[in-house]
Amino acid sequence: MRLLVLGGTEFVGRAVAEAAVARGWEVTVFHRGRHRTPAGVRSLHGDRTAPDGLAALAAEPGGWDAVIDTWSAEPRAVLAAARLLRGRAARYAYVSSRSVYTWPWPSLGGPAEAGAVVEGAADAGPTDYARDKRGGELAAVETFGANRSVLARAGLILGPYENVGRLPWWLTRIARGGPVLAPGPRDLPLQYIDARDLADWLLGAVEQRLSGPYDLVSPSGHTTMGELLEECVRATGADAELRWTDPQVVLDAGIEPWTQLPVWTPPGTDLHAAAHRGDVSRALATGLACRPVRETVADTWRWLTEIGGEAPRRPDRPALGLDPETEAKVLAGAGG
Repeated sequence: MRLLVLGGTEFVGRAVAEAAVARGWEVTVFHRGRHRTPAGVRSLHGDRTAPDGLAALAAEPGGWDAVIDTWSAEPRAVLAAARLLRGRAARYAYVSSRSVYTWPWPSLGGPAEAGAVVEGAADAGPTDYARDKRGGELAAVETFGANRSVLARAGLILGPYENVGRLPWWLTRIARGGPVLAPGPRDLPLQYIDARDLADWLLGAVEQRLSGPYDLVSPSGHTTMGELLEECVRATGADAELRWTDPQVVLDAGIEPWTQLPVWTPPGTDLHAAAHRGDVSRALATGLACRPVRETVADTWRWLTEIGGEAPRRPDRPALGLDPETEAKVLAGAGG
């Protein structure tokens, strides 16, 4: 199988490239040259946002069985690449996001893929994350057609190489030790997908010639907030004490769910239903398999320690995490 990965050096794209190489596929990655490429791939350089930025790709002889595109910015970059590759690749897989759904996102009650989506345009410049991703979807479908394109609407993505900062923040916080503000309830069900499991599903999708949209995240309750944080304690070996705190206490302190306390969303809210209670039966029926949370956490910590303990951060994503002063104040007020 000949695979072209547009990206291929960071987080999801890197996981895709490594998984494809492990399968014995012939892998080409097209990227800007800012990061080290995975072993075993062929590298092409170019900047999709620059004039003639696709020149190296255009000059490449031959074609590919599939393209996997992880682009997250202006849709017109997806459109330009898809048009260039339309006659040279058999299938186009675009890594989108569940953020394309209109708010509140679909949750329990049926497959989410039939839910209403935000407006977008295939030829648009940069707007916001949701409309950029929707425009990227339209670019893929309009160029390759509905039968030759697949849209992977990913939920929360964790795992090694994470450059957003969610799981790395929890790991580094817990590694510092001491009392840790743990937002409750402990048995709060979570949904996420390990980037490597997303990569495996994407490769399977192009092999199976799947088409259309799929929500890609674990079943709700694949893990819980308690299991996630306890695995962080286990992986780091830190002398940390998880102080489980009532959700209302956290909210009354003005702490923002999802951002200041990454991954966590308050139970019984639209935010929790959207992020952690979605129906993923369509993806499960096509081969989605999710590894245990212990493996995701331990492998992420191993990667973090190998690179010196500080995870790379995407410049187009907001800073995450709770400052120590606010954490200490809330713990003291809660009797911690």
